[in-house]
Amino acid sequence: MGNRRRVAERRKTSPAVIGGMIAVVVVGAGAGAYALYGGGAAADDGTRASSDGKPEVRTGPLSATEVTTTARAFLTAWQSGRLPQAAAATDDPAAARALLTGYAKDARVKDVTLTPGARTGDRVPFAVRGTVAYKGTEKPLAYTGALTVVRRASDGKPLVDWHAAVVHPDLRDGDRLVTGEAGTPPVKALDRDGGELTKEKYASIGPILDGLREKYGKKAGGKAGIELRVVRGKAAKAEDLSDKTLLELSEGTPGTVRTTLDPALQAAAEKQVAKKARSSVAVVRVSTGEILAAANASPGFNTAFQGSLAPGSTMKVVTSSLLIEKGLASADKKHPCPKYFTYGHWKFQNDDKFEIKDGTFKASFARSCNTAFISQAPKLKDDDLTRQAQQVFGLGLNNWAIGVPSFDGAVPVQSAAQMGASLIGQGGVRMNPLNMASVSATVKAGTFRQPYLVSPEVDGRKLATASRTMSAGTLSQLRELMAYTAAAGTAAEAMAGVGGDVGAKTGSAEVDGQKKPNGWFTAYRNDLAAAGVVQQGGHGGSTAGPIVAALLKAGG
Repeated sequence: MGNRRRVAERRKTSPAVIGGMIAVVVVGAGAGAYALYGGGAAADDGTRASSDGKPEVRTGPLSATEVTTTARAFLTAWQSGRLPQAAAATDDPAAARALLTGYAKDARVKDVTLTPGARTGDRVPFAVRGTVAYKGTEKPLAYTGALTVVRRASDGKPLVDWHAAVVHPDLRDGDRLVTGEAGTPPVKALDRDGGELTKEKYASIGPILDGLREKYGKKAGGKAGIELRVVRGKAAKAEDLSDKTLLELSEGTPGTVRTTLDPALQAAAEKQVAKKARSSVAVVRVSTGEILAAANASPGFNTAFQGSLAPGSTMKVVTSSLLIEKGLASADKKHPCPKYFTYGHWKFQNDDKFEIKDGTFKASFARSCNTAFISQAPKLKDDDLTRQAQQVFGLGLNNWAIGVPSFDGAVPVQSAAQMGASLIGQGGVRMNPLNMASVSATVKAGTFRQPYLVSPEVDGRKLATASRTMSAGTLSQLRELMAYTAAAGTAAEAMAGVGGDVGAKTGSAEVDGQKKPNGWFTAYRNDLAAAGVVQQGGHGGSTAGPIVAALLKAGG
């Protein structure tokens, strides 16, 4: 497809008669549409006339012709500026027309060329080229997109499945594109040593830079430039997603923001996550809460800070502190670890249905025995774990202020089987690597210190605190459990060769629809604490474990 339009010639020809039916060729918009009319023949709207004259709705999979014809009709209309026709080719004309109109009016994209690629099933990729122009400043725009064709249930007509991502892959429904003076000035982000943090140097730093700009752009003394950016809608903002710059037409004057990131550890973290797809990791300094590194194998989303995933058995660190405080467990005392335990009409089991006969709680913790924890559920109140996570570990209160958007973990009050599942990091419990690094740091330090990326002295913000600390006896036993797990439990292989004062816990979280669980690992060494996750990776000891251990070693 190019920018030139075809003008159909007027022809005086008679329709051809084929087997008692009339074939008519309709030419327009640079594409041919072929239709056959006659008794029981398919009409050009995708329906079929039945013997009683009523339209028969077409069902079943879309044909290759339906997909390519629908896609080309939409792209041709969009490219030529016939936006009502383009919107009508989708299953949500109102939303499509609004966003396509905004593409020209608000995003100021002109001279658009859309080139479709090879169809794959119901999906058609396409290349976009255009020019963004604003007050005498122009810059070329190029990216790739994709659309999917679906069949409308009411009449079987093939239409483009409308989502904002059809216009640009970085858009979510409710977002829009805007070109103009940047909402916030740019920032020059520095590491703790004064070196500049860039996406070229650190592959997964993009979301952090976006967050720093949003929060500190105006405070840091910079001047805004002109840019094409994604302005997030309400749904995306509720997820703490920042507005995103797509194209910079003119540079502003950046302000400067210093972070706590350690350049050597950040480089090491980037290298480690590059080895494992869907991996994320975070490292904090135990004594201060400073975030020293954070990296994600998928750079488009900061899972290390904003992920919301079931943490699996790494949550047993928090649960163990609760059980010890309540006198329901003690490191060296015998503790049940049966093959199965039923609670709330759910039958829970251990990995490979193992059991530990006449074993201690320390043995159950080190081997990650699920039933050892769930067997204590009948003796707990529904809100006990929630209160422990909030009051001792500072989790789930939605009050962390680290300097960029983050998710502070969630441990909701649950009952029956869901409460039992939450004791082993399933149910409604949700965490990310930063949360779980903070859990290990709390055990090592003896008190919760909220992690932070930008010093609170920069803007006077207040860091979150915990309302109480563990007793000395509970803390001592918890450290003993994690140290034993690092030396002789499920974390031993990964932690081999990691010297100093160490402790660790592995985890595997089952997720509906995944063949493999998410693998988790949290650990501390001296004044460092780290945690990582490999989604769909399998057991934490062999997936996330090596990533975390390597960074603990690198941190000295």
